[in-house]
Amino acid sequence: MQLKELVAGLGVADVVDAMMMTHQHRAHIIELRSPDPDRVLVGPAVTISFLPVRKDLMDPQKHSLGPAIYRAAAAHEAKGAVLVMASNGYQQTSLGGGTKLSRVENLGMAGILADGMLRDFEELRTYNFATYCRGETVRAGGNEIQPYLADVPVAVGGVTVVPGDVVFAKGSTAVVIPGAEAEAILTKARQVMQKMDQMKAGLKSEDPQAVLSHGSGEL
Repeated sequence: MQLKELVAGLGVADVVDAMMMTHQHRAHIIELRSPDPDRVLVGPAVTISFLPVRKDLMDPQKHSLGPAIYRAAAAHEAKGAVLVMASNGYQQTSLGGGTKLSRVENLGMAGILADGMLRDFEELRTYNFATYCRGETVRAGGNEIQPYLADVPVAVGGVTVVPGDVVFAKGSTAVVIPGAEAEAILTKARQVMQKMDQMKAGLKSEDPQAVLSHGSGEL
C-alpha cells in the first residue's frame, strides 16, 4: 500500500501514539509552519545538514544548496522523497527560497521539512510539493550557514532523522517513523484512531455524575 493511502484520514497525534506503543524515543516535531498547511507531507527522508559558514572548509562549488540537494537525492529514490534540512541551531535563518527549491519540484519529490526559515511562501505554494518549516523570512541566510553534509543522520526539532525514515507532516506538526516499520506503525495508528472514535461515540451517553463520583479511568 502507498504511504499516502496509509496516512489518509490520520492525524499526526494518532501516529505519535502508535509510535509510543513501540518506541520510547521522541518522534514528534511541533511548531511548524507551512505555505499551505492543508497539504499533507509524507515520504521517505533524504537529508541535508547545514553548518555555520567557515570559508576554510566550505567550497562554494560543493557546499551550496544545489549540489547538496542532488547529493541527498542521488543516494536514494528522489521521486516521492522528503527533503529534510537541518539548521543545527539556526532556526531563524533561511535555508532556501522558491527559486533554488524548485529543484524539489523538478525531481518529483513529495516536499520539504526544514528546521529553519524559508523564503518565498507565495512561490512555494505554486509548486506541487508540500512544505513545512519554522516560518517565512525574506533575508537570505548564505552568509550565516551553508549546506555541508548530505545523506547523513540529522536532528530536527529534537528528533533524529535518518535517511529512509518516513516523515509525516500535517497542520503544524510532524512525526518521524523508522522506514522499515512505517507500514506497521501507520496500521497501528489507524487502530488507535478507530479506538478514539469509538470512545468519543461512547462519551455521548456518559453520565457526568458517575464520572465525578468514580472517575473516568482515563490516563
